[in-house]
Order: sequence, then C-alpha cells, then structure tokens
Amino acid sequence: MGGNARGRRKRGNNNKKRDKRLGDIKYDENGKMIDDRNTAAGKNLGFKDIVRENELFDKFYRAQNFCSDEDFDKMMAVFKTDLPTSFRITGTRAQSTALVKIIEGRYFKELTESSGGDVAVPTVLPWYPDNLAYQLNVTRKEIRRQEIYFRLHNFLVAETESGSISRQETVSMLPPLVLGVKPHHTVLDMCAAPGSKTTQLLEAVHDLPEGELPTGLVVANDSDNSRCYMLTHQVKRLQSPCIIVTNHDASCMPNLLIPDKEQPEKLTSLKFDRILCDVPCTGDGTLRKNADIWPKWNPVNSCNLHGVQYRIAKRGLEMLAVGGRMVYSTCSLHPVEDEAVIARILQECGESVRLVDMSDSLPGLVYSKGLLDWKLGSKKGEMYEKFEEVPEDVAIAQIRPHMFAPPREVGERLGLEKCLRLLPHHHNTGGFFLALLEKVALCPWESANVKKQTKDVATEEVVEDVENLDIKTEEPPQKKMKGMRFRGFREDPFIYFNDDEGVFDIIRKYYDLSLPPQYFLHRNKEGGSTKKNHIYLSTPRCREIVENNTEKVKIINTGVKSFARADNKGSDCDYRIAQEGALSIIPFIQNRTVKVERADIVKLLHASDIEKPPEISVFSDDLQGRLEKIATGSIIYLFKDETTGMPVEFVGWKGKTSVRAYVPKQDRLHYLRMIGEDTSIFETNKFEEKKERDKIRLEARLNKDQNNGSSNNGDGDENGDS
Repeated sequence: MGGNARGRRKRGNNNKKRDKRLGDIKYDENGKMIDDRNTAAGKNLGFKDIVRENELFDKFYRAQNFCSDEDFDKMMAVFKTDLPTSFRITGTRAQSTALVKIIEGRYFKELTESSGGDVAVPTVLPWYPDNLAYQLNVTRKEIRRQEIYFRLHNFLVAETESGSISRQETVSMLPPLVLGVKPHHTVLDMCAAPGSKTTQLLEAVHDLPEGELPTGLVVANDSDNSRCYMLTHQVKRLQSPCIIVTNHDASCMPNLLIPDKEQPEKLTSLKFDRILCDVPCTGDGTLRKNADIWPKWNPVNSCNLHGVQYRIAKRGLEMLAVGGRMVYSTCSLHPVEDEAVIARILQECGESVRLVDMSDSLPGLVYSKGLLDWKLGSKKGEMYEKFEEVPEDVAIAQIRPHMFAPPREVGERLGLEKCLRLLPHHHNTGGFFLALLEKVALCPWESANVKKQTKDVATEEVVEDVENLDIKTEEPPQKKMKGMRFRGFREDPFIYFNDDEGVFDIIRKYYDLSLPPQYFLHRNKEGGSTKKNHIYLSTPRCREIVENNTEKVKIINTGVKSFARADNKGSDCDYRIAQEGALSIIPFIQNRTVKVERADIVKLLHASDIEKPPEISVFSDDLQGRLEKIATGSIIYLFKDETTGMPVEFVGWKGKTSVRAYVPKQDRLHYLRMIGEDTSIFETNKFEEKKERDKIRLEARLNKDQNNGSSNNGDGDENGDS
C-alpha cells in the first residue's frame, strides 16, 4: 500500500511538472528533445500570446490628451513591444571612468564591427550625468539567447554582482537624479524595495573624495518584510556604512528620534533633507515588461490606490525638513494616481509646499507636462469630467470628488504642469510620472501642533525659532499585532562599541586603524568577546538613530561587515578583514598592506582554487621579500595600473608558505577587466558549449544507429546460414 501511494505521488508530481496542454514531448531529427517554448502549443501558453490590446485602455488614455493623436498612436505601438535593456555605472566607484572605456572600447566595439545588420549597440542616455547610463534596444531575453551578445551579457552579469553596474529600467533612474542628494543630506526612501533607486541615493551620498565618510545617510524603508531582505542584499553591493534598512508601513511610519542639538539629553524627531516617495501603484506604465496587465486593466483600479498613495505622500511631507525636497513618483500614467494626489496634497498644504520645475536638471529628456484637466472612467467605459456626472453606486464605492481635477485656474496656481510624464515613445522606455515638491514652511497641521505646544508658555516668553522647536508631530495610529511586536523575523540587536572595548583595541593596533571604536558594532546579544563573530562599520549618524529607536522602529540592517573572526589561523589577531566591506575599511588601515606588481596581482586573481593556494615561492622576488617581513594573518593587496592609474585593492591571507586572495569569482573578473587582463578562464560561452553537446549527442545517435544496423545484418546472415 505504501509503495503504491509513493508511486501515485510520484506520478502526480510528474503531471505537475509538465502542462498537459503541451501535448507529448517532441524530438527533432537528431533525437534531441525540442524545447516546449519552441513548439506551437508552448508558444500559445506564453506571454507572447497575450493580446496586447485593451479598448478601454485606449479610450481612457486617448481622452486624457497627453499628446496629439499621432503621438498617441506611436505610444500605443511602442507599448505593444518588449522593454529594452538599460544599465548604469555606479558613480561611487573610482573605476567608473575606466569601466566606461572598457565597455565602449571592447564590448560595444565588438557589436559595432559585427557583420550582422540588425545588431543593436548600446547608446548613452543624454540626460544622465557624466554619460554613465546606457540603453540597449534589445530585450533581456534576446541578450541571453543571441550569441552575438554573449560577451556583453557575461560582462553585465559579473559587473552587476560586483556592484560596478546596476541593471535598472531607464525611467527608474529619474527620481534620485532630480532630488539632488548631497553627502551631508539625511535621506529617506519610503518604499525602497527592490532597491535600484536606493543604490542611486547611496551613490550620491558617497560622492566624496576616496577615504572620506559622508556625514549623511540613507534610511531605506519597505512595508514587506521579505522584500526588505532583498533590499539589504541589493545595497550590500555598494559596501556602504551609511545605510539603515527599516520595515514599516510608509503611510504610518513612526518618527525617528535623535538627540536634540541644543539639549543632547532630550530627544527630538528627525527631519529628512530629501525623501523619495515612489509609491505602490497599478503599474500600467510597465505594460512592456508585465504583459499580463493588458487583459486585466480598467480605470477604476487606480481609484482603489489613490487613498494609500495620498497617505504615504502626506506622511513623507510630515517627515521632511523645512527647505527639504521630496519626489513623488509612480510607474502609472493614470491621473488619479498622479496629478490628483499632488493637487490634493498641495491644496491641503497651502503655501507651505510648492512644486519645483525639473526641466533644467534633466537636459535632453523628452517628456509631457503635467495635466491641468483630466477625466475619470468606469469599468464599463463611461467617462466623467466632474463628480456630479458619476452614478451614485460608483460614487459611493470607487470615485470620490478629490480625484477630479481642480478648477483650471487652481491647477495653474498650483503649478501642476511642472510635473513630468514620460511616455514610452519618447525614449523607447516604460511609462512614468514624477513630481518634485519643496517644503518651504511647516504644513498647516504641523503649525497647529506648534501652537498647541506653545499655548501654555508664559506670556513674556517669546518663541522665536519655530523651525527648530521640538514639534511633537501626531504620528498616524500604528496597527496593533497580537503575539509579536514586529512582523517577520526578530532581528539580532545592534550593539555599538564603547571607548573601552578590549577586542577593538587589539584590532586597532594590529591594523593601525584610524577610526575610533564608536564607528563599529556587532550583533551578538550575549556580548562576550568570544561571541563577536563579525564586526560592522557604521557612522555616528547611523548610530544615534539605531540606539534611540530600537524599541519603536523595526531595523532590519545597518553597517557593512568589516572584520570577521578567524580563530586558530596562526595570527596574532583573531580577526581578518572582510572582503564584503573592504572598499569602506581599507582607506583607514595603515598596517598589513602589501604593494604588488602586475604579474603578481594577475597570478593571485587567477588562483581561484581555495583548496590549493599558490606558494609564496611562485611570485616575484620583490613580493617574496615584502611578504617575508609580514607575520601570518590578514593582509591587503594594493596595485595601481601603470597606464590608467586604476587602483585595485582587495584582501587576502598570508600563511607560512602560501598566500591567498579572499575574492569572489565576479570580483576577480572585475579586477582583471579593470587592468586589461585576460578573463577567459572565468567566462564560458554557453552557445559553444551547447554546440559541443549537440555534436556529442549526434555522434552518439549515429553510432547507435550504425550498431543497430550491423546487428540487424548479422541476424540476417545467421538466418541465412540456417
């Protein structure tokens, strides 16, 4: 009985793996199984066969008058095609200039010189600073499947993993650019996951000379606990000590408390200099990559999200400092998610918030101005220009008065035309909307709180500095959850070092570290020195936020791993430098560094076998002499390319007779590319491998057929002899 049950389960699992609608497995003339995606039945089940049309979509957006009818037809034609690939080079890396030369001189040149007439070559995005962003008018799927792009594809994958490149949709790059983030700014990303915009914000905060830590920071928040870990993984590539990841509903995010500048013993609410408010939306601007939206789209979906979008934006303005700026953005074209939210916010804020013109900050960008008039629609396709036209049943449940455009003169006074709407045909992208808001005074409800707090002050006492007054902003009510304080996993604590930290004194002396202990933390709540497996680099600004908000804010991650415990390795220090945070910590270490020549650095990077590290004797006499002067333990390899001046710095270990580099494969590829060395031993051409496999299969099949033929002939002779 048990055996039959197992058999039944096994057969059931097989049925689940293969869709019955695909029919029987099919083989080509060589006996190779045909990929289901390449059969007629398989194609009928894919996104390619979703009908990329929706009459309601066409009717609704044509009525909004984004553009002329001719341009609207162009937009719809582009919407029905797949989204091209785009990427940018991270601006914080010293190697960015060299990386541009490598991309354009090696990979783009290879495509340009290709004999194929329809080969696409990446083009520079003209509005992105320093020409560090590119768009390739080929989809991600085509890059993976066409052999001509295999070297470029391998390059993009490896450099993305190493943090030197971010593969990001073109329109998604815009919000961080218009914010104008500086290294001293305190920045909040309210709905941060998956993190591509957050990494841009971090790059701007780190726009400093090498070896300097910013005084600013980025708080990256998301309401989804699992997406917070995805976000953490994304930002780790930049090795920044200036990031805090939090997990809260952005519409009711708690105030972060920090010591008051005038009275350090007193806590006051942190106000952010810059806020990115990229709210959840219906995403109809992403139709090119999310084709399943086509059949499901209707104009009422946006009305269901207007409320939460408004609450998030309003909460953002409450957390914004006077003089600070906030970007509101969506990947939706629907006015109810875009201009309607902005108009509602501006009318409630009065003169305390204004829209900022962004046209000068994005030279070369083609866009449509924000709308002054718009229409709403029902699921049946009925169009409404004002709330009085809406049927009662629809008005009660779906469409509300504040979703309609204000009178035209009000819209002009609010400056709604300063909003930007990116349409797909402008730059062969997705659709996008963004607005830049500046807070010039306290919001009316904040001013009311000021009056309430100063009401009991003695009449002879005058409150002159209202902006620096500790305003107790009314936080939105928090949802109460039974059985747990926060959702998701309970994080290990963040425990910062004090002046008398014995473990840190050993590390500081061993590496001649110039940073004080207050910059470092560990996450072992038991606290003993034997329990500090990892030590993380942070900044004083991050520290004051973490230590004063542990009980009321769910902090997922902060700091970058700088040292890892390495017991029983023969070193005088039990901690080695962690490669995960090498770029951040190396500038502050004076001891345990080794200058390496080109031949030796190449040999180290090629030696990827962890089990068989290279012997010291195989390196140059110069390096051998330098290593002899260094005791066993963690070391830093330093190399500067003699032609480009490109620095290559990574960590390793010096043993008694051997050395090794603690560098992941993708980083090895990155460093070798930076200095113009051969990377073929780490790269594979999957197309050549596939050809080789097919050749082997064909030869095996021919041999089998030949053997079967010989066997049949033999049987015939035997029968004949009898």
